[in-house]
Amino acid sequence: MPEKGFKADIIIPVYKPGEFFIKQIGILKENAADIERIIIINTEESLMEKSVLDATDKADKAEDSPLFGKIDLIHIKKEDFDHAATRRLGVSLSNAEFFVFMTDDAIPEDDTIYELLQPFKDEKVAMSYARQLARDDCREAERFTRSFNYPDESRIKTEKDVERLGIKAFFASDVCCAYRRSVYDSLGGLVEHAVFNEDMIYARKVLKNGYAISYSAKARVIHSHNYGPAAQLHRNFDLGLSQAEHPEVFSGIRSEGEGIRLVRSTAVHLIKTGHMAGLFGLFISSASKYAGYLLGKNYRKLPKRLVRLLSGNKTYIDKYINAKR
Repeated sequence: MPEKGFKADIIIPVYKPGEFFIKQIGILKENAADIERIIIINTEESLMEKSVLDATDKADKAEDSPLFGKIDLIHIKKEDFDHAATRRLGVSLSNAEFFVFMTDDAIPEDDTIYELLQPFKDEKVAMSYARQLARDDCREAERFTRSFNYPDESRIKTEKDVERLGIKAFFASDVCCAYRRSVYDSLGGLVEHAVFNEDMIYARKVLKNGYAISYSAKARVIHSHNYGPAAQLHRNFDLGLSQAEHPEVFSGIRSEGEGIRLVRSTAVHLIKTGHMAGLFGLFISSASKYAGYLLGKNYRKLPKRLVRLLSGNKTYIDKYINAKR
């Protein structure tokens, strides 16, 4: 059993939550012994379906529920959401020694929160992120990507790993990631605003300041997407833009090499496992990703209208990118 104090607040930004979120709340009941509170930040109150509200209310207000009295639900406007600011808001509502960011479509296992908190026994560990497993309906290429990025062996990463691992040294994911509050506060927390990559921007700061990041493979969540080419382009445009916005984090550390290695490994996997038909989809997906990434990295050379068109977060672009150009 974890030492006294190894409990966490769970912070979940949600937007149009549905079936996955209802499942998530149901499984978090099984993690209740390791949870202080669940702070749900919903974008646009009118978009929260009655079934979701009912599931949340049942978990929070039924006296026989393991999560009885533990759920706080607040609403924000769509124009107030961004990946960093919304999570910073959640942290400001928490007093816990540890907190966990989750997305509303990540389905944990019964002991995920417990396993996620175990690495904090090492006082140098400032972040602990979970392994992501593919959903049953996931395409084979995306299933392989999950195993490539989230292997079955845990590891601790420090600053000394940056030279060898490059960008993978400070890879972490707020799909399901626990933070040590004392370190978070001492380092100033997440950046104030981010279109993407708020987790990795913070993770780089963690390593530079002598702390460690734990990849905790025993903490597992089901989470994957079958993105089409357009969605991949938008997503990777925002990824590239976020890297261009933060040269203090990403300058001199190339991520293209890791992407090429993933594509090659995926192609070999598809051939070996008889999924030859997936090669064309892999080519289209990879081209969309790389085009989006390059455009994002060079967003300052593009017209404002095109930057807005290419981004998946037009509100962010209007407020923090185009407004300054």
